[in-house]
Amino acid sequence: MSASLQSFRTILGQTWLALRIVLGRRDGRAILAGVSAGYLLVYLYAIGHLGAGIDGVELFVVSDPLGTAFVRRSAFSFEPIARLVLGPVTLLLAPVNVALGAVLGGLVGANVALSYLAWRSPEACGIDPGAASAGGVLAGVPALLSGAACCGPVVLIALGVQATAGLLAAFSVLLPAAGLLLVATLLLVGRRVDPALARGAEDG
Repeated sequence: MSASLQSFRTILGQTWLALRIVLGRRDGRAILAGVSAGYLLVYLYAIGHLGAGIDGVELFVVSDPLGTAFVRRSAFSFEPIARLVLGPVTLLLAPVNVALGAVLGGLVGANVALSYLAWRSPEACGIDPGAASAGGVLAGVPALLSGAACCGPVVLIALGVQATAGLLAAFSVLLPAAGLLLVATLLLVGRRVDPALARGAEDG
């Protein structure tokens, strides 16, 4: 096994250990769940699938939900299969978009939760909590701008910039870029966790 592969496996192991510590704490689980859910809601709003509704309750489902679920609107945006109105809130349910937002939200939540661990037990992590938190949260911003066909051009128009083909193409890479940045910051924090000290912090 090469040294680089062994080093990568060590980083993965340390990151997994840190996440286990977070999941073993009630406050860590609350932060992870809260941030993940909050990011998912913001993501759905950014791509135009969560907005204002009308009075009452209404549910509409397309005739072919399974086939429609995988119809692309753009590179990383898929057609909704249902519209749910709950009073002042309207949700367009697109399972693939929800899954993408949930994955990104989970990564953002894990970054923030690890930053919380670093703040509570800095001796175990040996990192600057403020820097880690900023990296994890800011890495998720590109995904919020990746609404592609709907969100992207609106931002450009608001800035008075003509949406050229080249600029529109850039939005299609924002979501995977956000995912890679979030994974990178997660591993960056995880690799600096001291396994021995972290296990002690888990008990505290």
